[in-house]
Amino acid sequence: MARRLLQVLSLILVVGTEAGNRAQADWMNLTGAETAPNIAEITIEDDRVKLALEVYVEDLAVFEELLPDDWLANTAVERPTLDERMRRFSTQTFRFVTPDGETLPAELKLAESRLREDRFSPFAGMINPVTRQPVPEPPADKRVLYVEIEYPFAGRPETLTIVPPLDEAGVTLVNMGFIAYHKAVPLIDFRYLAAPATVHLDWQDPWYSKFENPVLKRHHKAALMSFLYVEPHQVRHEVLTRIRDLEQWMDLGLNGEDIIESEEWDGLMARVGAFLLTKNPVTIDGMAADPSLDRTNFVTVGLRGIQVIEEPQRLDISTAILGVILTYETEGMPDEITVDWELFTDQIRQVPATTIDPAGPFMSYADPDDSFITWQNHLIDYREPAIEPVALDPARVLHLPVPTLILSLFCLGAIGFAVKPRLLPRNAWIGTAVAGFLGAGLLSSIAVIEIENPLAATPGPEEATEVVTRLVGNLHTAQQIRHKGMLREAMAHTVALKHLDEVMPEVRRALAIEIQGGGIAQIDSVDEVAVRNIESLGGGAFRTRTEWRANASAGHWGHLHRRRVHFSALMEVMPSEEVWKLTGLTVMDVRQEK
Repeated sequence: MARRLLQVLSLILVVGTEAGNRAQADWMNLTGAETAPNIAEITIEDDRVKLALEVYVEDLAVFEELLPDDWLANTAVERPTLDERMRRFSTQTFRFVTPDGETLPAELKLAESRLREDRFSPFAGMINPVTRQPVPEPPADKRVLYVEIEYPFAGRPETLTIVPPLDEAGVTLVNMGFIAYHKAVPLIDFRYLAAPATVHLDWQDPWYSKFENPVLKRHHKAALMSFLYVEPHQVRHEVLTRIRDLEQWMDLGLNGEDIIESEEWDGLMARVGAFLLTKNPVTIDGMAADPSLDRTNFVTVGLRGIQVIEEPQRLDISTAILGVILTYETEGMPDEITVDWELFTDQIRQVPATTIDPAGPFMSYADPDDSFITWQNHLIDYREPAIEPVALDPARVLHLPVPTLILSLFCLGAIGFAVKPRLLPRNAWIGTAVAGFLGAGLLSSIAVIEIENPLAATPGPEEATEVVTRLVGNLHTAQQIRHKGMLREAMAHTVALKHLDEVMPEVRRALAIEIQGGGIAQIDSVDEVAVRNIESLGGGAFRTRTEWRANASAGHWGHLHRRRVHFSALMEVMPSEEVWKLTGLTVMDVRQEK
């Protein structure tokens, strides 16, 4: 019952928000805490807490203990020593308290003037749709006091309570945003530190450390996630999993216990990919589907969502997350897809599952009692992208009625014999000619053949632009077809048959828009098509340098990647079989604009 309610609420959410956010946009923090005047970044390590503070210039008085001596205007006033000031700071200003009430001592490591770090907030100044209040913007004055402080401790406390600067009534003295990590694991997204906050520490697996306050949590908190993308010609099952959790199901073959070395990446990714190829079987329209391993990537989960780690590096096994993408080819849009999720642990009893089709996302979860993730095709107005032949303008086609032409020629011969009768009397030839002309008129709409007008002129800029626009759209649509046989058949509507083997590799090589991790984006639209230097090749064929822009998007692991790309290409086009077809394509420039 609870799961059914979640699915219903998820569907309502999708319908209500589809107009503004079509499907897979990544989650964004709307609290505005990352733009607060004061920022605290807290990292809990094995033997100490590290605190990095950005103190807003107008709040320096609250953090007076941290100010360097040369910042003070009145140097005649004798200040307490730094050790005394830090003792006061750690017990009265910014405190970390253990379960037995001990306040951790503070050691100042760095204090200097800086400009605040630019923590980009795309919604700053906009209206939060939940609170109906403006999302805060960062202060105009960027000056801050930047400090690094360490709070050493012995042993491994079960909890730590973070206490910000408070007045006697327990009200915070400054507006402060904060983020906290246990080792490399982010425990929260940016939130406001407006009151004491207690964090429970799981020293065996920091992923499960968490704050008591339910508001203080990270958005991406699941250790294992499933994303099912349903597209024309392809289904993708994308799995995000922590390496540490995989230890319960397979031998990772790692040299160290807590660190993954950069040189171990390739072997580990290959082993995990092979393992997941055999798990979580997928059924498409009632038939078991065979997966192909598309790719694997190590990713990070942070403030900007899920990001691919491009270069191999040392990774903490507690935070190392691997994204694995399995693909299944289909002939078109399926009717039903089912994933039988098999991977659970004592700690992972629910796996968040998101199914994403052209209409939007649908959220649910798999658990041991109901392990099936199901997608059904409820798309009503959806039309699969198709390659449409680009027909010639009617003026470029001659309509020839074959019987009429034959009878007309016969009639001309009959008239010639009527002038100089042979074989038959003159009247017979005249009657034959008249009958032939009547028959030619009656048959003028029968057995008509259409041929390209060999005298048609080279297209002008307007006609050439229209032709090229549609051909370019067909080429980008072809990028979505993965099956080579289907691709060749579809491309035959756009490329002259004898040039297919030349043009297809260029389409695959140069028109593919790559995203993070090596994925290929789909084209949403093509615009700003411009043809330049139209050159006649005879018979209506032409060569032109063409420029256009394509808007593309691709969803991976619940995140929507968008691209706008500028293309420049040399194209050769000719009329063939009553349609325009490419005979040559050379892409000269590809440039991402945003």
